[in-house]
Amino acid sequence: MKRTVALAGALLLVCALAAFAADTKPPVLIGLQAPITGPWAYEGQMARQATQIAADLINQKGGILGGRQVQIVLEDDAGQPQTSALAATKIGGQKNIVAAVSTYGSSVTEPASNIYEKRRMVNIAYGATAVRLTERGSKYFFRTCSRDDSQAEFFAKAVPLKFGAKRIAIMHDNTAFGKGLAENTRDALKGMVDSGKLQIVYYDAITPGEKDFHVPLTKMRETKPDLWYYTGYYAEAALLVTQAREIGITCPFVGGNAAINAEFVKIAGLPVAKGCFMTNEPLPADLPTPEAREFLKAYKDKFGDIPSSPWPVYAADAVNIIAYAVDKTGSPTDGTALAEYLRSKVNGVPGITGKIGFTDKGDREGVPLFLYVVDDQGNIVISR
Repeated sequence: MKRTVALAGALLLVCALAAFAADTKPPVLIGLQAPITGPWAYEGQMARQATQIAADLINQKGGILGGRQVQIVLEDDAGQPQTSALAATKIGGQKNIVAAVSTYGSSVTEPASNIYEKRRMVNIAYGATAVRLTERGSKYFFRTCSRDDSQAEFFAKAVPLKFGAKRIAIMHDNTAFGKGLAENTRDALKGMVDSGKLQIVYYDAITPGEKDFHVPLTKMRETKPDLWYYTGYYAEAALLVTQAREIGITCPFVGGNAAINAEFVKIAGLPVAKGCFMTNEPLPADLPTPEAREFLKAYKDKFGDIPSSPWPVYAADAVNIIAYAVDKTGSPTDGTALAEYLRSKVNGVPGITGKIGFTDKGDREGVPLFLYVVDDQGNIVISR
């Protein structure tokens, strides 16, 4: 009996020492730059929650590099380019941060990525789709989301045909994302325009942050569009649709992949929001992977619901792929080695949003796109 007690005591001591040793290992720090305040705070808050869940799941499975825990270091960029540069400077200035997840909005991501590039720090955008971001020859910039030209091609091939539309209105907000997607869409439609299959009857911009859009909407109404594609963000999208319906614009509204989320439905109200469409990467509820099921359960258990847009899940996958690469390379302080590994060795790695791999330019490979619609209950579902 005494021997059994002694053995049990020794075993407990070994376990306690092992736990103590694990606790004394320094954490692996990953920066998160996101709009926690400002016009896109809804998206930023979801990104913060999603990256924390990703870190929690990694840590529950033993961490990386032989038991080191992953820890997220947050900096708020308020969805503004100038503040974005300051946030990137803070993250990039900390030598113990291995890489950054950065950020929502192409015009906000660009100045940050320039700073990370100078610091030789890997930075993975989760909600920045402007084509030019990966056309600059950057060595340290990657993204887990798709590009605007892919979305534009999807729109051109699928959307006018679905609605039998011949007269297309394209409206953007002059941001890097909104203007870029609008230009890419106009280019993607050029063949059909040249052949006379359809017309782009309206192409113009609104000013983000404004509340009254009746002037541009009235101009658009005069062109009598069959279909309206808005390539800006959800706050303005909700106001635009509301005011458009008030002045008699009844054609289908299709937003780009930043136009519709649960906040859009809340601002516009269900009577206006229902029947609005959006071109988008798969929403979280439509992700088929076991990694997605595990992640979404953990997210819902902690926060009460799953994310209503894809971007926070792409942020979580940025954490996952950074942790994976750091663990495989064993080089948490070598940004160049980490970047080279991501570009040349990461291919088909299982992720929440599907298999992850990058092109030589740092783009995510193989992201699918769908047409979504707000249903009668306010849910955002794949349009059939």
